Amino acid sequence: MTAPIIRTRQELREMTNAWHRAGETIGVVPTMGALHDGHLSLVARAKEMSTHVIVTIFVNPKQFNNPDDLANYPRTEHEDARKLERFEVDAIYVPDGAQMYPDGFATNISVSGLTDVLCGAHRAGHFDGVATVVTKLFTQTAADFAFFGEKDFQQLQVVRRLARDLDLGVEVVGCPTIREMDGLAMSSRNLMLSDQARSRASALNEVMEEMADALGQGAAIADLLPDAQARLAAAGFGDIDYLEMRSNDTLTLLERATAPARLFAAVFMAGVRLIDNIDVPLAR
Repeated sequence: MTAPIIRTRQELREMTNAWHRAGETIGVVPTMGALHDGHLSLVARAKEMSTHVIVTIFVNPKQFNNPDDLANYPRTEHEDARKLERFEVDAIYVPDGAQMYPDGFATNISVSGLTDVLCGAHRAGHFDGVATVVTKLFTQTAADFAFFGEKDFQQLQVVRRLARDLDLGVEVVGCPTIREMDGLAMSSRNLMLSDQARSRASALNEVMEEMADALGQGAAIADLLPDAQARLAAAGFGDIDYLEMRSNDTLTLLERATAPARLFAAVFMAGVRLIDNIDVPLAR
């Protein structure tokens, strides 16, 4: 079944008001399109938890600090709609810029504490853009549940804090990272890699898994970094924005796995910025 594509707030509001009057729940899966199996796993979870499911597709200009990155971001609306057919979602919300940021728009939402590290330290304004658009999507869709992948773990924590602090009435559900057969985390950015670069990119997960295992055995991350950086360079990776271990809840930098933690990476392959994170077991 092909879901209706909704492009205006008014049309969406009429639909969601009717559902809530009937006592039914709404789950939203916010995306920027170029859907892959990672996104579709969020849709499947939303179907399990919600009476109605809305998938949003909006390439949000406010979370790009590089104009070229925004221009090159894949846009595949018709293919995305086809991929969603088997899930029988209730609506695909595809607003344009005027619906999201009308003339005179002057409000910016900022979440402090969680946003000045990792991607926030390298992408100025990125998480303000995320927080602003997510707040608007939550209110526009009248969502009861919202589904985000752990692959963007910092974003997930920011959105959880946002929903709690602003009493938005949305339960933010984190879902496991979905990976390719060779371990690379699924991402819309993978489409920007050449075949050769894509084959080399799988080294990132291999290096991170070995680091996480060593950290779980009590190693200090400073002792592991030189070899990890050399292996990534040998695999063809370029600049490394970060390769760090941080606590799950507060994203505090850790040297050893003395608290529930994750290993985070942001690296460049052939000019494409790839991010990943994996769980680190507590050091024995």
